[in-house]
Amino acid sequence: MLFDTHTHMDAPQFDEDREMAIKRALEAGVTRMINIGFNRETIPSTMKLAETYDFIYAAVGWHPVDAITMQDEDLDWIASLCSHEKVVAIGEIGLDYHWDTSPKDVQHLVFRRQIELARELNMPIVIHNRDAHEDIVKILREEKASDVGGVMHSFSGSWETAKMCLDMGFHISFGGPITFKNAKQPKEVLAKVPLDRLLIETDSPYLTPHPFRGKRNETAYVKLVAEMAAEIKGLSFEELARITTQNALERFGI
Repeated sequence: MLFDTHTHMDAPQFDEDREMAIKRALEAGVTRMINIGFNRETIPSTMKLAETYDFIYAAVGWHPVDAITMQDEDLDWIASLCSHEKVVAIGEIGLDYHWDTSPKDVQHLVFRRQIELARELNMPIVIHNRDAHEDIVKILREEKASDVGGVMHSFSGSWETAKMCLDMGFHISFGGPITFKNAKQPKEVLAKVPLDRLLIETDSPYLTPHPFRGKRNETAYVKLVAEMAAEIKGLSFEELARITTQNALERFGI
């Protein structure tokens, strides 16, 4: 019983075999997944998936890479979708200092506005953080994100950063990179994260775990993430799967 808490099954990489990829996930023991809609194109396709499959849920938000494009009506749109029974979080939102597509001040504003919306609607948030650890923590604190909590998606920071996020009530989610041989820091951080705050994900079609690294990722491979997480935690695969699934159900109110 596995829960992929972050996937992009609506991505064009799945246009040729989406139904088969979903079937493979079910065969691998995935009982639930959250698909992420993060801009004007992917929010509708995410909602369609959530409405088509009873085991697929949705998170909707505005990605920092696309921050420059967000209008007031887009925020209103996200707010309206949050009343949908299949929408379980606002995300992915946050900061991305790797891709130079949206100015930092615009990213900060869009991030803050979505945290404010989440607090108004009492919705958890899914955080995208790339090369912006210090500013992420600063904004989460200033905007009182601890009121709603959420998930640090595909966590890549230090234990010090993880601890600050845990102190604000966030869960820490790990994906394919924990299976990489040279991924020393993610493995060390995962080892320290309390079991009741641990989540797993794929971020498919990206961040494919070993031994498929370099190929397209898919939700079925969350099993490989779970196997490595179980090894790091010294648990059986079944126990790790049970714990992380229960954590996700509670975190997202499912």
